[in-house]
Amino acid sequence: MSATTAAAGAPAMGGARAKEQAKGGIAPAIEALKGKIDSTVAAQLEACIHCGQCAEACHFYLTSGDPRLTPRHKLVPLETVYRRHMAPFSGLARMFALAPADLTRADLEAWAELLYDSCTLCGRCTVVCPMGIDIASLVRLSRAALVAADLVPESMQAAADRAVAQGSPLITEEVMRRVCAAQEKETGIRVPIDKQGAEYMVALSAMEYLNFYEVIGALARIFKAAGIDWTIASKGFEATNIGYQMGSDAIARTLVSRIVDAAHDLGVKYVVSPECGHAYTALNWEGPNMVGRPFDFEVVHILELLDRLVREGRIRLAPDETRRVTYHDPCQISRRGGVIEEPRHLLRALGANFVEMKRHGVANICCGGGGGVSAVTRAEERRIAAFACKKAQIDELGGIEGLVTACANCRNVLEEAIDAWDMELPVLGLTELVAEHLVDEAPAEEAGAPAGAA
Repeated sequence: MSATTAAAGAPAMGGARAKEQAKGGIAPAIEALKGKIDSTVAAQLEACIHCGQCAEACHFYLTSGDPRLTPRHKLVPLETVYRRHMAPFSGLARMFALAPADLTRADLEAWAELLYDSCTLCGRCTVVCPMGIDIASLVRLSRAALVAADLVPESMQAAADRAVAQGSPLITEEVMRRVCAAQEKETGIRVPIDKQGAEYMVALSAMEYLNFYEVIGALARIFKAAGIDWTIASKGFEATNIGYQMGSDAIARTLVSRIVDAAHDLGVKYVVSPECGHAYTALNWEGPNMVGRPFDFEVVHILELLDRLVREGRIRLAPDETRRVTYHDPCQISRRGGVIEEPRHLLRALGANFVEMKRHGVANICCGGGGGVSAVTRAEERRIAAFACKKAQIDELGGIEGLVTACANCRNVLEEAIDAWDMELPVLGLTELVAEHLVDEAPAEEAGAPAGAA
């Protein structure tokens, strides 16, 4: 065992290696990790000085005090494979029994809880690392071993299977059409599906279709006021990418490709990513690499688009929101996506009595359910406990009348945790707030003109 592994408190990695590698898929798991280790990953593993800063940034560690939950400790399986097989002079190290013993299935079973149940891939540990190690990305890479070993949590795997089979982890195309039709009837505004040649294609998350379906009517109202030509694609209506969260490149690529292909078939110029963090990350930042070519459209987050519409005068808002509110930055949208100023500009345009949490923007604390954790049934107790960090942020402000956010998953997780902690605090979606404060008689530019286009 390496000194690094021993210091991290890892379980012994000895045992009947040949037997375990023949049974339980350990060999594919090791190969999966080896395939993830390039020069960048190797440099990051070598750079760690074990300072412990990442632990102080992790809401799971802070609320439990359990050293196993420190972000760096979650990388032990990845580092074990690196030290044994790929590090400089690893061949000599193996020859002289100085390399760590190879992984076993028992090792991976022990780490499944750490990699899936107690990491939201929020990236707060990445921000504070003095060596610039992207720990969150390395955790996601490590999950590939658990995919190869068939150790993905059952509830998450089931959601992924449904996403591949029916286009969404929670709904079917038929349900999507019914929800859109209901919103069309409620607002009296058409919700176009599969409109050929539309400028904008909107992809939404299953959580929005099921729990926060008012956002569809809100978008219809906003886009009508702005004169935007838009559509939803029946073959690419779901933005959630659970394959990206679980560490399956194959599933992630399949789900991204559906959106890309739908956008291409409809001939749109823009794909609007919804209030969903990992959907934005998977499509905008990782998508071209997944499909192996540049997109022939531009990805724009809904907050970026709304901000453009306000700044360009395409929509006007009545600044009469009087509630004292704060904003929860979704990790993948703000910290890892860079969409930080846009929601704040929108809140100020609404006239909200907006107050910042002490740690906001790139420093904001995760809701506790990102990275697929909310899809892991067995992680619920730990997730609710970790909300103590978010609650402390809110309590510091005092007298907050609304918690605004821009991620459907965050919104769902926050509502559940607020209820579990016996708090009374409404969680508000920013897109719906914008729609509620529209000045309907705002002049619209020529229908179909892309906002912010060069």
